[in-house]
Amino acid sequence: MSTRMHKYELMLIANPELDENSLKKLVDQYLETVTNEKGTVDNIDVWGRRKLAYEINGKTEGNYVVVTYTALPATSDELDRLLNLNESIVRTKILRKDK
Repeated sequence: MSTRMHKYELMLIANPELDENSLKKLVDQYLETVTNEKGTVDNIDVWGRRKLAYEINGKTEGNYVVVTYTALPATSDELDRLLNLNESIVRTKILRKDK
């Protein structure tokens, strides 16, 4: 198990019905997983509401957020697991940036 911090990029698409405040609260809630495990959140880029390339779970739009962060691999795995449990999150993708 790696004990080295790595840079990651998370893209998440949240329910289009969420307003700006709810979206920020949702994102901040999950990023606490990173900061509680001694990781750092480097940048949060809210793209806002956009049309999806294809329909997902009956939705044609979503709120896009891109986050760059530094964390341990286990922390990133836990973040991914938690995001996938939330019904307000339509889709997620985490990429390791320092490979």
